[in-house]
Amino acid sequence: MTINSLFAQKLIWSDEFEIEGLPNSENWSYNVGDHGWGNNELQYYQEANLENSRIENGRLIIEAHADSSLPKGYSSARIVTKGKKAWKYAYIEVRAKLPEGTGTWPAIWMLPEKNTYGGWPKSGEIDIMEHVGFDPSVVHGTVHTEAFNHSIGTQVGKQVKIPDFNTAFHVYAINWTEDKIDFFIDDDLYFTFENSGKSSAEWPFDQPFHIILNLAVGGNWGGKEGVDPKIWPQRMEVDYVRVYDKKPSSD
Repeated sequence: MTINSLFAQKLIWSDEFEIEGLPNSENWSYNVGDHGWGNNELQYYQEANLENSRIENGRLIIEAHADSSLPKGYSSARIVTKGKKAWKYAYIEVRAKLPEGTGTWPAIWMLPEKNTYGGWPKSGEIDIMEHVGFDPSVVHGTVHTEAFNHSIGTQVGKQVKIPDFNTAFHVYAINWTEDKIDFFIDDDLYFTFENSGKSSAEWPFDQPFHIILNLAVGGNWGGKEGVDPKIWPQRMEVDYVRVYDKKPSSD
């Protein structure tokens, strides 16, 4: 089955990053600031700044820079579809190449459009991909809920070794249904989180979520072994983001 036939049959939204310049404002907006983002991160997330977020050569570039003019010394970008695009149950895939170096913390993830069950983590979080530079090649897929989250050490997820995470593109994806969330890398299933049917404390994933793409610097996890001051700038490159109504057939 060709990509074109997949698009015709199942694709419900995508950004192929074909137009040079800033990310498409019909699809993306910016989270802005340097308040630590709940993790004591160091970067100032900039809005509509080509140095930190831009499209070039058919790819989205999210780039973190050392910047001594900023209070915490780093700039980066965090772009979101919140308020523009959100989905309840879908197959979501992002083809990306990741940065490297101690202190980098790129993520492809999702948060609820509204906090239906209360503030984080009660309304849920889906981490399609996270990588921390002090632990190179290890890619994480994780969910957070009121019952299962890192603040109480009960988060649920799995890790996969991707030796060429920083030199090759890989497809990071989830297939999210009312019964479970399957996690994939390059179409290989590596983790499943099932709906227990007990309560929103375990499964708040029955509401629309939006997509977030960001590159953090340092923080409680990303900076666990410090931040290498010699590696900047670092970038995450994204070839595309695609959302299907269900997982495409591989036939």
